[in-house]
This record gives sequence, C-alpha cells and structure tokens, in this order.
Amino acid sequence: MSQTFRLPEILDIARRDGKVTVDGLAAHFDVTLQTIRRDLTVLADDGKLERVHGGAVLPSGTANIGYEDRRTLFSDAKQRIARACADQVPDNASVFINIGTSTEAVAHALLRHRNLLVVTNNMNVANILVANPECEIIVTGGHLRRSDGGLVGKLTNDAIAQFKFDLAIIGCSALDRDGDMLDFDMQEVAVTQALIARSRQVLLVADTSKFQRAAPARIGSLSEVNGIISDGPLPADLAERCREWGVQVVVADQV
Repeated sequence: MSQTFRLPEILDIARRDGKVTVDGLAAHFDVTLQTIRRDLTVLADDGKLERVHGGAVLPSGTANIGYEDRRTLFSDAKQRIARACADQVPDNASVFINIGTSTEAVAHALLRHRNLLVVTNNMNVANILVANPECEIIVTGGHLRRSDGGLVGKLTNDAIAQFKFDLAIIGCSALDRDGDMLDFDMQEVAVTQALIARSRQVLLVADTSKFQRAAPARIGSLSEVNGIISDGPLPADLAERCREWGVQVVVADQV
C-alpha cells in the first residue's frame, strides 16, 4: 500500500483511538517502522497529528476536537473510568455532573443508583438519566450550545449558586504537568469554577490522553479537587504533587 492510501487510514485510526503508535501501525500495514515514522512526519508537518514518543496524537491547540469525534475517542477507557467513578457515588446523594463525553459515560454508570438528585448543565446527561426512575433530575438552564448539548452562561452560574452539592463530577480538556485543569471555552470554565466552589467533594474524570493535550483556559488546580479517576497512572511528577495535595488517584480496572 502506498503512502497516499496509508495516510487517510492513519488519520481514521487516530480519530477512532485518539492516538497511533509506530509499532502498531507498522504491524497493521505490514511495513517497516521507518516507513511509518516518515508517514507520521508528513501528517505532523501538515498539522494533522502531533508527534509524541512512540507515535502521534490528534493535535491540540486553541480549538477542541469536535464533540461527536470525542465521543468515539477512548470509549473503552471512558467506560472503565465511569464505572470506577460510579463506585465513588453513594446512594441518597446530591450530585452535579457537568459537560463532557467522560461525564456522559458516568451518567450511564449511574443508572442503577438509588435516590439520587442530579443537577446538570449537560442535556445529554439529563436524557441518559431519564432511564433511572430513582433519580431526580434538575437541568440548570442557560445558553444552549447545540454542538454538545451543554448549557453555559449567567443563568447556569446563578442556578449552581442555589445549591450545595454532596459531590461534583467534572471533566476537562487537558491536564498539564503543573496539575492545572484546562479547557477551551471560558464560559464553560466559569461554570466549572462555580461548581467547585459549591461542592463538598469534587471528582475529576480524565483519560490519559488529557496528559498529552493542551488548552488555553485554566479551570484551576488539581489541588482543588478531592480525587482524579483515570484509565492509567499519572505522570510521576504529577502523581507526586497529588500525594502532596492529598488528592486521591484512582486507576480504573482493566476489566
């Protein structure tokens, strides 16, 4: 297979899995490692992928990946994270779930929980939890983002200010080595900041691809949350910071 045919398929694999590896692609196409490295260099030079050690990832920057594309990325990891997160949520609790594909996965994992009050600014989360008759659902209101079903703006923040939640489950677009949670939309950042201030406990759900991405807007520090749930270990320096901050790190089971 020529490079002309390999490159689109490499991009399809990257969009599906969030990343590609040199070894995996070489086996997939039955070509040499050097051939794949040249392919990835071409895609990186065109701005379609970002090179990382051993492979490449989808590019990050000032704009997020499309929501429908994000839903298919790392879906297995998100489901494992969601199950681990649901294990941390007791029955009879008030919970806020914010915008994101990882938090939507958590909503699916809460369908058997009993006597929950869930407040959300995510229309998709509300629609998922309709299937749980033991869950009371409150939607915050606000400006609807058609792209992802998220609600943001002053009305959203005002609604959050009326509550004191037992638990907030949040996502982010990126995590840097300093432990800063990052996102792309300033309105969404403002909602998450208000939510952290109005919650007794905060859990961040984030797959390991978030450690390889960047985003321009700062939500806050991991030191402000009680725990992070991911599908793999944190980078060593970030794990050490979490120990110093007393932030619980949960790695979701492989099963």
